Amino acid sequence: MLVKIYVTFREGILDPQGKAVLHSLHTLGYKSVEDVRIGRYIELNINDTPEEEMDSKIREMCSKLLVNPIIEDFRYEVVR
Repeated sequence: MLVKIYVTFREGILDPQGKAVLHSLHTLGYKSVEDVRIGRYIELNINDTPEEEMDSKIREMCSKLLVNPIIEDFRYEVVR
């Protein structure tokens, strides 16, 4: 199964890369852009894991390694 994980900064956490991109967009004339948030996208191919255990395994991997729960949020989708 393919798992698509989207990681973003929590609301209120400064995103310096997003601010730099916002500034660049404004410099290029795209003044209508109000805010930019930069995140990460992770794909996992998982085999031999029963579907009923998938949710807990994904959350465990995210909390232990893939996501910094202090400053980041995540969401995921499983593609069968």
